Amino acid sequence: MILEMSNIQKGFDGLEVLKDISFGVDSGEVVSIIGPSGSGKSTLLRCATFLETIDGGEIAYMGDKAAWTDSETSKAVYAGPQEMKKFRGYCGLVFQQFNLFPHYSILQNITDAPIKVQGVSKADAEANARDLLRKMGIEDKADAYPFQLSGGQQQRVAIARALAMKPEILFFDEPTSALDPELTGEVLKVIKQLADEDMTMVIVTHEMPFAKAVSDRVIFMDGGVIVEQGDPKDVLENPTEERTRQFLSVFER
Repeated sequence: MILEMSNIQKGFDGLEVLKDISFGVDSGEVVSIIGPSGSGKSTLLRCATFLETIDGGEIAYMGDKAAWTDSETSKAVYAGPQEMKKFRGYCGLVFQQFNLFPHYSILQNITDAPIKVQGVSKADAEANARDLLRKMGIEDKADAYPFQLSGGQQQRVAIARALAMKPEILFFDEPTSALDPELTGEVLKVIKQLADEDMTMVIVTHEMPFAKAVSDRVIFMDGGVIVEQGDPKDVLENPTEERTRQFLSVFER
């Protein structure tokens, strides 16, 4: 199993955002997480990728513990700096708002982290970046800057940037929420292609038909807990929980 999160708890200013969340992701599996705004989906991704620290619970990658609850203090503790560098290398995150460096060319955006963080040579990093841009269908944009690209193109650069680090698992936090419908299709096509290539992915999305088509499993979250999870067809077409039915009733199924 690539990722195991057990009994995860996280709060902000006394407000409990994640309440005893447990789930795992197998190699090659695509998991979509759906749910209303404020249900804890993005926070869960940020905890999984170590952008937020958990208050309690356990996170393990590739069978090794990255974070756990100390039995004496009942507080979460994390592995040492070298171990954490390894754990961070296992995961990549694609944000809603692209988060590209505006003063870097597209090629520099993709090569910066492999060179500085992983010690990849500039020649190898650039060769890999150009391969990824070709895969994303924007190989002619290597020397452009983010402001010269459409939103859909910028998001594809963001995906290429995440893939350049060769992660074991890729997380997407509502990757199409900032895009219009036409550009959304471009990005979803790329993610579908990655799924066909057995890339392990966790996708927070509001695109229900896409979640149904691309996922091995769908998780419905609300109020900081997992309300329901299972086969995409079962969860999206015939949910067992009333709260899931209420949420899905606003979408055309």
